[in-house]
Amino acid sequence: MSVQVLTLPGWQSSGPCHWQTLWEQRYGDRRVEQHDWMRPLRGDWLARLDEVLLGLPADQPVVLAAHSLGCIQVAAWADHSRLTARVRGALLVAPGDVEREDLRVLLPGWAPIVRRRLPFPSVLLGSRNDPFCSEERARTMAEDWGSTYHDMGAGGHLNAESGLGDWPVARALLEELKKD
Repeated sequence: MSVQVLTLPGWQSSGPCHWQTLWEQRYGDRRVEQHDWMRPLRGDWLARLDEVLLGLPADQPVVLAAHSLGCIQVAAWADHSRLTARVRGALLVAPGDVEREDLRVLLPGWAPIVRRRLPFPSVLLGSRNDPFCSEERARTMAEDWGSTYHDMGAGGHLNAESGLGDWPVARALLEELKKD
């Protein structure tokens, strides 16, 4: 059975030119839609990921492709879900540092960031000039989660504004996670 890629956008979702949206269109990846993208509630977002996984065939392997708050969602979800064995790996891109005061105010209930090792392989792509997370914090999250860190240079928040298009470099890393 083929691997299902689930995209996990961050706060406010991902627009039409975002790499996640382009991957959904090009490769058939499936977005985990949230009930409220503007006022994200941590518990709701975690439950929604469980719901989507339970709606897939029980033997279908999954790879998560998370951006920003979606990365924080993956760490929190993996800490409590009973469905983590369904996940073959996770691509974590530009995690938002919700412990920073300016983001903590905008996204209440998301701090503290779960810092336990993920129970599946993961790759974290960070930027040297991400306005929502310092490179140092992104590297620390990668270490805490047991993720391989990839320095994407000065790429901003690694989103549509970064001009990545459908981002073949990141897709190649995701394809590696899909393999047995």
